[in-house]
Amino acid sequence: MINLIMPKMGESVAEATILKWLKKEGDRIEADEPILEIATDKVDTEVPSPAAGILSKCLFAEGQVVKVGEVIAMISSDKEETAGSPNNGSAAPAKREESLTMNSSKPVEVVESKASSSEKALSGRFYSPLVRNIAKEQGIALSELDLVIGSGANNRLTKQDLLNHIEALKKPSGIPAMNGRQEIKVSMPVSPAPTPASASTSFSGNVEIIEMDRMRKLIADHMVMSKQTSPHVTSYVEADVTNLVNWRERIKGDFEKREKEKITYTPLFIEAVCKAIKDFPMVNVSVDGTKIIVKKYINIGMAAALPTGNLIVPVIKNADYLNLTGLTKVVNDLATRARNNKLKPDEIQDGTFTITNVGTFGNVMGTPIINQPQVAILAVGAIRKKPAVIETPEGDTIGIRQMMFLSLSYDHRVVDGSLGGSFLRRIADYLEKFDTTRQF
Repeated sequence: MINLIMPKMGESVAEATILKWLKKEGDRIEADEPILEIATDKVDTEVPSPAAGILSKCLFAEGQVVKVGEVIAMISSDKEETAGSPNNGSAAPAKREESLTMNSSKPVEVVESKASSSEKALSGRFYSPLVRNIAKEQGIALSELDLVIGSGANNRLTKQDLLNHIEALKKPSGIPAMNGRQEIKVSMPVSPAPTPASASTSFSGNVEIIEMDRMRKLIADHMVMSKQTSPHVTSYVEADVTNLVNWRERIKGDFEKREKEKITYTPLFIEAVCKAIKDFPMVNVSVDGTKIIVKKYINIGMAAALPTGNLIVPVIKNADYLNLTGLTKVVNDLATRARNNKLKPDEIQDGTFTITNVGTFGNVMGTPIINQPQVAILAVGAIRKKPAVIETPEGDTIGIRQMMFLSLSYDHRVVDGSLGGSFLRRIADYLEKFDTTRQF
C-alpha cells in the first residue's frame, strides 16, 4: 500500500485546500497521472500519483484543508492487486487496514472521525486546527465562528479572518449590549445570511453584485495583512533614462534576430536593482519578530497581470548571476507562462524584492504595497519625453529627454528614510549612467 502525501509547496506553506478529486476510489491510475487538484494561498496545482495502481481510499473530501505531510489517499500497487485477486478482494481490505495502521499510525476510521469531530462545527463548517486553537484561547464559541464570513475557499475561515474578528471585538461599537459577544453580533456585519440592507442593493436593476473569485480573495487578504504588518513609506525619484532608451531602440532588432527574444525594459530594470541591492544589502531582508533576516541571495519578483485582472508574482531566482540575455529569456518565459497559468509552485516562492511596472498601464508613478515578507517594492512608471535641463561644460540648456518616475515603498520598521532614499537614488543612477556602447 502506498501513501499519497500532501506535498510541500514552499517554505511558508503549511497547508493546502483540496479543490477537486480527478480520480475516484477504485479508479485505475498510472504513475505521474494527476489524482487531485489542490490550492494554497499562492498557487493552484495538481498532485500526481507516485506509482501505478488503484486508488483505494480518499481520506479527505473536496474543500477540506490538509496539512503538509499528511496522508491524503491510499494507492494499492499493481503487486498488491495481483496478490489479492485470488481471494476476490477478501484479503485486500485487511492488508489495506494494516498498511494504514503502520504508515499513518491510525486507521482510516479514526482519521475521518478526527476530521469530523475536531475540525467541523455542528453546522458542518470546516475549521483548521490553528483557527480552533486561536478561538479557544480567545474564548470564542463555535456558534460565533459560524457567523464570521471567511475569505478562504468555500467560505473557509482563515487565520487572518479570525484575527480581524478578534481585533474588531476590542473596538467600541457605540451600541449598548448585555455583554461583549452580543455587542459584536449587533455591530458587525458578520452573518453570511442575507439582510434587508444587502437585499435592497439590487432593487433598481442598475447594480451588479460579483462574488470575488478565490484568487482575488487571497490577494485582498494578503494586501490587508501587509498594510497591518508593515508601516509603509514611499519615496520617489525622477530619472533621465535617455541613454537606456536610445540603446534599446538601437539594438532591439539585432537582439531579436540573434536570441529569438524581444528585449523589454524589465530585464534592464532588474539588472539595475540587483546592482543597487549589492550596494545596500539591508534592503534585501525580512523581519521575524525583533530579528532581521538578511538574505545572501537576490531573488527578484516581477508583478504580472493575468487576463482575469488578478496579479501574480513569478520570481527570478539568483537574478544577480544572470547576464542581460539570460534575464531577458527568463523574464519573457515567466511572463508568458504566468498569463497562461502554467507557472510551477516553486516559481512564485522565495522572492526577496519585487518590481511592479505601473508604466505598462500608462501610469507615471504608483505607491505599491509591500509583498510580504519582503520589506521593499519598486514601482517603475511610464517613460515619457519631457523638457529637462541639460548641464554641459558650456552651460545649462533645455532639451527633450526620456524621463521616468521610480517609487519605492518600504517597511519603516527596518528601512529608514536614509536607506530607502539612498537605495532608490542608486537605482536611478545606474539607469541614468547606462553604457550606450555595451554589447548584448
